[in-house]
Amino acid sequence: MSLSNTLSIDPLNSNVEFEILSKNLTSKFNFSSLHSFSFSKEGFLGLMLELSVDIAVSVGESEAVVKAAELYESLGFKVTYINILHDGTIDHKAINSLKDEYLFLSSYILDTFVKVDLKKVKEVFKGTVISNISATLDATDCDATYFDVYKLSGYFTHSVLLHNELLKEQNLASIDTVGLKLISDAVNKDIELISCKDEFIKILAETLKDDFIFFVDADSTLKNVVHFGLKGIKAREVIRNLSLSNIYVTNGEGCSLGLSRPSRIIKAMGYTELQSRQALSLSFCKNLSSDEILDVVSKIGKSYRQIKALHE
Repeated sequence: MSLSNTLSIDPLNSNVEFEILSKNLTSKFNFSSLHSFSFSKEGFLGLMLELSVDIAVSVGESEAVVKAAELYESLGFKVTYINILHDGTIDHKAINSLKDEYLFLSSYILDTFVKVDLKKVKEVFKGTVISNISATLDATDCDATYFDVYKLSGYFTHSVLLHNELLKEQNLASIDTVGLKLISDAVNKDIELISCKDEFIKILAETLKDDFIFFVDADSTLKNVVHFGLKGIKAREVIRNLSLSNIYVTNGEGCSLGLSRPSRIIKAMGYTELQSRQALSLSFCKNLSSDEILDVVSKIGKSYRQIKALHE
């Protein structure tokens, strides 16, 4: 990415390039306004405080959103938490009874990437749905949307919320043009349609046999994600091992990178902490050939067997 002084914000100038960048992003997703904020518990808490009403939050949202909701609740506001069912899907019955004005609910569950039918949610929830669309780039069925700039670009800087006059106009000096540029570049890239997932799962299951488990139905997740578990070992052991072969998998979301905690999403589904530590997510950034699939799966299998042998 290249940045120039023309993208810096100057209160005494017209900021033409910044205005074009902002307009292009908002119009791409059919919103009228843009708000810059930190993708952190403090940043989301700031958004919630601007709303200053009781809210509902899915426990399947990012760590930053959930932690912000807990802080918001400690300040005296009412927060309704929408649970995840044992199969990894959102609890629609709880949404049906919501009286809150705002619901933080994305089009997929973090960690597992189980798809959430926001169209179905909007049929029963008449309030404002605020969603993270970083993995789908589809804002069709939400009322406000934001992006995880780290997931989109690999750099951590401020995110943006796109909305229709949901928040008051933001001071120009508070807008992070670096984050805006990173997000704009990412969402305008050509996206390759992933079609190798089924073949990858087939080879993975054949290789690992009974040591391979699903926490969620593979067909319920996004096309570019495989979520599975390896019995009898902690995910972080195989994560470290595979990284030496440039294969990067995770046990949890980006917000908890570097922490030793297991996937809180799997725990929220009713699994034990030990089981939660076995969960792994793998995302495809491009289609893999059959030979590439065999290579990756064989390395996963080899890594698993080596670690399992050390424990026996």
